[in-house]
Amino acid sequence: MMWRFGGLWGGVLLLLSSSLPGGLGFDIAAVKSAASSVPASGLTTVSVVNNLPIGISEKGGGVAVEMQNDQSTRSKSLKEKTTKAERRALQEAQRAAKAAAKAEGGKTPAAASGAAASVNTKSTKSVKPPPSQKNDSATVAASEKKGGDRPPEKDRKKEVPQPRMQYDDKSRVEKAKRRAVVKQTEARNRVELFRHLPQYERGTQLPELESKFFELDPMHPAVYKVGLQYLSGDIYGGNARCIAMLQAFQEAIKDYSTPPEKTLTRDLTAKIGSYVSFLIECRPLSISMGNAIRFLKNRIAKLPLSLSESEAKTNLHSDIDRFINEKIIIADKVIVKHAVTKISDGDVLLIYGSSSAVEMVLLHAHELGKQFRVVVVDSRPKLEGQQLLRRLVGKGINCTYTHINAISYIMHEVTRVFLGASSVLSNGTVYSRVGTACVAMVAHSFHVPVLVCCEAYKFHERVQLDSICSNELGDPDVISKVHGREDINFLDGSDNSAILQLLNLIYDATPSDYVSMIITDYGMVPPTSVPVIVREYRREHLWI
Repeated sequence: MMWRFGGLWGGVLLLLSSSLPGGLGFDIAAVKSAASSVPASGLTTVSVVNNLPIGISEKGGGVAVEMQNDQSTRSKSLKEKTTKAERRALQEAQRAAKAAAKAEGGKTPAAASGAAASVNTKSTKSVKPPPSQKNDSATVAASEKKGGDRPPEKDRKKEVPQPRMQYDDKSRVEKAKRRAVVKQTEARNRVELFRHLPQYERGTQLPELESKFFELDPMHPAVYKVGLQYLSGDIYGGNARCIAMLQAFQEAIKDYSTPPEKTLTRDLTAKIGSYVSFLIECRPLSISMGNAIRFLKNRIAKLPLSLSESEAKTNLHSDIDRFINEKIIIADKVIVKHAVTKISDGDVLLIYGSSSAVEMVLLHAHELGKQFRVVVVDSRPKLEGQQLLRRLVGKGINCTYTHINAISYIMHEVTRVFLGASSVLSNGTVYSRVGTACVAMVAHSFHVPVLVCCEAYKFHERVQLDSICSNELGDPDVISKVHGREDINFLDGSDNSAILQLLNLIYDATPSDYVSMIITDYGMVPPTSVPVIVREYRREHLWI
């Protein structure tokens, strides 16, 4: 059909009609009325067809309308070429082909959909599938590709940390007993809340281990000696135990020779693992010792294959020396340098137990001529503070000695609290000898700052909220008896009582809210900054 209307008004009406929901199907009566009101001199002939091209232009009036929407045009042409029934039949055929491909397992969804499309009618051959179906197939392919990029199940399991040994699991305990080198007898009456932790009767382990000295062929004598010292309590303290263990490993590596048809890296790692298992049987490892073992195994794994056996052993020997020197000895010196700046003349410093780092801080401050007094708080059963008290008094430092049950009375005159730590966890929790949390909480209630001295190699990414899930149980007899005082040993003979349980915890966890500052070899940081050190220095820097 042909209509004549003005160029300007025709362009406006064409724009309005294209924006209407009906596309170009605007009202013809309105067009005729508009055309009748325009002068005849401005009329232009325009042909209106059902299928307009993408660009519509008017030469006379100079008005151009551009409609560049490829997706809508493609969908319109697709709908015009195929009926609704044909599209539905195509979709049903593709779904059936996909289901058949999944059942067979040999065909991909894309191949199945192609086979279904070839079976369809004549109109389907020349028509591409709708964009929605393309998107669906692309999504399926992307998900399959994403699933293919995942690491295998074996590698994902390696990333998950192994669960700790739960000693309330009877089957696992029996397996551990069969592999054990040290014959141990479980304590009869254990506290129910701590049944998942190992607790053995003391007194029979050391003679049993000494009698097997010549029977344990794979065990190196240096490692055997350190294990005996752990068991008897001759070596205690986090730094002392770690240094003794590393030096024993040095001796074992020095005497090591690679067996035939084996590689040094794998066989030596297995040897170190057996030594560690033996030391754990003598006494559970501290967190700092675990970090040192991780460092050593990492250095063994990174040994170049081109090195000879003697060169590899020399490198490992120097790596262990460097770890002891940098991460323990020099780290303590840096901690002392930072900590003495927090001691002023006239201060009353409270310490708990015996910490090598805190002792070095006090001695260095005394050498600098600072005038201060030390309150040594101690607790049974180890009474570690007595040995530290004797050394401080021998250096001429003014000291006061008390037990932890009087901590609330002595805290009135204290200006600062210095504490040691076995480890600092990533949530800022301080893991130290039992009683540390009590001292820190009392100091916090009296608004006394609590400063914790801890080397960075003792930091760990573990998060711990209490002292129950992970701890160490000591000899229960030492809290029920006082050696040398038979007149006050009222619990003699009560070991056989079924209704009496004795609990001797070694460590406790101090929440970060009760710690003012942690002094490390990387500086003085608040507990909230511990994750930064763990994250930045954990692998490359912290473990060298």
